[in-house]
Amino acid sequence: MKIFLLLFFTVFIWSAIKPHDYFTWFLEVLPAVLALFVLGFTYRRFKLTTLVYSLILIHCIILMIGGHYTYAQVPFFDFIKEIFNQDRNNYDKLGHFAQGFIPAIIAREIIIRKNIINFEAWRNFFILCFCLGFSAFYELVEWWVAILSNDSADDFLGTQGYIWDTQSDMAWALFGAIFALIVLRKYHTKQLQNIKKI
Repeated sequence: MKIFLLLFFTVFIWSAIKPHDYFTWFLEVLPAVLALFVLGFTYRRFKLTTLVYSLILIHCIILMIGGHYTYAQVPFFDFIKEIFNQDRNNYDKLGHFAQGFIPAIIAREIIIRKNIINFEAWRNFFILCFCLGFSAFYELVEWWVAILSNDSADDFLGTQGYIWDTQSDMAWALFGAIFALIVLRKYHTKQLQNIKKI
């Protein structure tokens, strides 16, 4: 956990130093800070697997990088944009892929450990619905922020003129959740078995 905190605060401090815009930085980094408080509060009562903590840290770092540069201006993805002659900086798509990929494993861990849904097919269906619902709710939050803050929310929305951005974001989250369940299922199950042995 010490390494988690060290990496979290190192990136957090870096992201807070002269970001593109402090309002956008606050909006993007707030979920990472809230996650840190939730993890700190639940650490002793419901300790998660190393895999889940690692994935949450990766998601927090993605958020903090996006907050520092804005999702439309992350330099490495500008470089990718130029190489592949893309119309937009697609760092936001990485963020939305992670928005499905990482919550899928978090939800899977909670559901299995709390014995909420034991039949795997129904469990996977519920996880995909949860991740898609979570992504849709985040799009609603972006909409509400845009309404309340008018033009200053453009960097937070990161649409870059793409009219199907909202639908694309949700599709990337769904794809991320599906991919997580396929790729990490066996490894995650092994970590859950190790917790039961302790």
